[in-house]
Amino acid sequence: MSLWHGAKARRAAGAALAVVVLSVSLSACGGGDGGGTKEGTSASSSAPGDDKPKEEDGPTVPDTSKTLVTIDGSNGFQFLIHSAERDGGGFLTVNGTIKNVSGKRQAPRIDWSGQETQVKRTGRSLAGITLVDRAEKKRYYVLRDTEGYPLTTTGIDAFDDGESVTFFAQFPAPPDATSQVDIQIPGATSATIEIS
Repeated sequence: MSLWHGAKARRAAGAALAVVVLSVSLSACGGGDGGGTKEGTSASSSAPGDDKPKEEDGPTVPDTSKTLVTIDGSNGFQFLIHSAERDGGGFLTVNGTIKNVSGKRQAPRIDWSGQETQVKRTGRSLAGITLVDRAEKKRYYVLRDTEGYPLTTTGIDAFDDGESVTFFAQFPAPPDATSQVDIQIPGATSATIEIS
């Protein structure tokens, strides 16, 4: 009988230890969202079983009534940048629209996504966009979360001529004194945008 009680006590102690370890693990992993979001817009999609992160907490659809700049890219895509806003956590979020003006259905350029393995797992994205602060002589890349996924619209599929897709991309914010940055999209000309 005492052996049975000893085994029962060891199982109870092991279970209690497992609960404590699990609680500490969850506390260490949770609580922070990396200061950013992973959600795209209607262009973001994931097929069942994708390894890509869930995209639940992203920004709302951008106000498309104003346009800071229109950038003509190669392959018949046009980028309309609607806003570049500083967030409270030290981030800069660029919102815009990609429009297919090619006259045919086509997929986004591969080089928009960047070359990293984690980025490639998200499908087509805008992780290859950079911002350049000429005054500070610094280049800013799209932020990645703790798992290496880009904080930008992901899973962009082919779209028809005349169709538009909204997007966002989040970067580290330049110093407060910086009011303009150059946005560089692979396959498109560089353009200057105002930070609000």
